[in-house]
Amino acid sequence: MTRKIYENAIVNWPEEDRPREKLLKNGARQLSNVELLAILLRVGVKGKSAVDLARGILQQIGGLRALEQWETEELCTLHGLSLAKVAQIKASIELGKRVLTEAKKTFGKVYSSQQVYDYIMPSMRDLKREEFRALYLNARNQIVKETTISRGSLTSSAVYPREIMSEAFRVGAAAVVYVHNHPSGSIDPSHEDRRVTRELIVAGEASQVSVVDHIIVGENGYYSFADEGVIEANKNEYRQFVGKQ
Repeated sequence: MTRKIYENAIVNWPEEDRPREKLLKNGARQLSNVELLAILLRVGVKGKSAVDLARGILQQIGGLRALEQWETEELCTLHGLSLAKVAQIKASIELGKRVLTEAKKTFGKVYSSQQVYDYIMPSMRDLKREEFRALYLNARNQIVKETTISRGSLTSSAVYPREIMSEAFRVGAAAVVYVHNHPSGSIDPSHEDRRVTRELIVAGEASQVSVVDHIIVGENGYYSFADEGVIEANKNEYRQFVGKQ
């Protein structure tokens, strides 16, 4: 038997009007409460689309807050709400509550090059290949994310400042510390190390994401561009250049 597709079913709507497609294209914030609930419901009932069903439910119970306040058994008495749909709704509400209450994960605080070295050394000291990493810090110098930017010899073509800054904005970072290792064991910065550092500092200053340090990890120690005064010197050079524009 061929099942009839109701004429007002969402599948018959223009794609730009369908809630799920709108969410994927424009983001969840652009959808109404009715449209968001319709996505959870997935399908409507005979004569009603999922959007029509969602609108009717919200009108009947008095708004979104009631979805949380009403017991499962009460919601199941509403036309179009099966036990499975009520479970989906309750689960989505609980996830939303947990997002609001969950503390953002951090990986310790760093206030000096030594603390950065102590944090990163166990995972970088014995690497056979060169790795370049970024430690994103919040305003309290807590590491909110660690990202491997590139593997292999450090060159400006392997590091993309725009992408690094975009990630800093995404995680809400106020500053960044860069770290890379020298498999040879030497901690002396190369010419390319210095050039890449300068490029990253300029990108940070332009984006207002402070570059705190760039550390080279060797076999039995480290080199800190900040401790050697290179970070501050490059920042001052950039600020003087901008001031002359």
